[in-house]
Amino acid sequence: MLMKEYRICMPLTVDEYRIGQLYMISKHSCEQSGGGEGVEVVRNEPDNHPKYGAGQLTEKRIYLSSKLPSWVKAFVPRIFYVTEKAWNFYPYTITEYSVSFLPKFSIRIETRFENNNGDNDNVFGDKPTPAENVCFLDILSDPIPEKHYKESEDLSLWQSSKTGRGPLEKGWRDSHKPVMCSYKRVECSFEVYGFQTKTEEFIHRNIRDILLVGHRQAVAWVDEWHGLCLEEVREYERTMQEKTNSKVKCSQNSTDSGVVPRRAFSRSISVTDERSLKKMGVTTAAVPDPSHSGVQDPQQGSPIVSEPPTSSVQTDA
Repeated sequence: MLMKEYRICMPLTVDEYRIGQLYMISKHSCEQSGGGEGVEVVRNEPDNHPKYGAGQLTEKRIYLSSKLPSWVKAFVPRIFYVTEKAWNFYPYTITEYSVSFLPKFSIRIETRFENNNGDNDNVFGDKPTPAENVCFLDILSDPIPEKHYKESEDLSLWQSSKTGRGPLEKGWRDSHKPVMCSYKRVECSFEVYGFQTKTEEFIHRNIRDILLVGHRQAVAWVDEWHGLCLEEVREYERTMQEKTNSKVKCSQNSTDSGVVPRRAFSRSISVTDERSLKKMGVTTAAVPDPSHSGVQDPQQGSPIVSEPPTSSVQTDA
């Protein structure tokens, strides 16, 4: 398991960000949905926790096939999603990610928001995070993927007409008032020999980018949400969820109706492949011995076994 604690400061208060977070997540999810991918909200309902009290439970399906590395795409369905379950007991939240056909894969994120500049070394109250596992992310200067850059979200150019804040300057975290910090303890686990390090590092790189982009947007969009009450932002959330779900489902239906079958692969899953899949907890179907298949390669004249487009993996995803 690879654990890191990310600390992301913003020129906001914790009370302000309660509204900004809900607004940002709803708008960002809608922007990133389309083409059969994005975020589908399955449920969003009040929840009561014996320890944390009243809160909100959301469950989402995140479709992201095109964002997977090629070595993973070989073993997943054409339409593939990650399940996200989040418990929001603001200013504390828990988020968990899972994949039904990869039982050895999991991500858990604990978040706590505080009005400081990230100087609390034991924010979760159990034990301090080792210094080498703490990563400060600067929404002003840290690089983000070029495809996500927008001049309107560049905080060195940003100026809020409602709050009078901005633009941010070098060293802002230690001098700006107000300032708050989003502390995120991220535990990523994919305990499969030969895949673990590569996969966990890949996931953390993507989480880093998502955190930077999301927190930049929450600040850059402040004039859109500042002044809204909780009931108003919840109504906005419901409207955007309906729009986002519609975009994802319409795109998938369109893709399904116009899909062209892919050419079958001319090899079976090797013994090594099958062993690797079993380590991940994936069940594979029996693959016939090529020498007894009776199927001839039209060019080579040798027996082959054809696989379906998503390989011979059985999955309920």
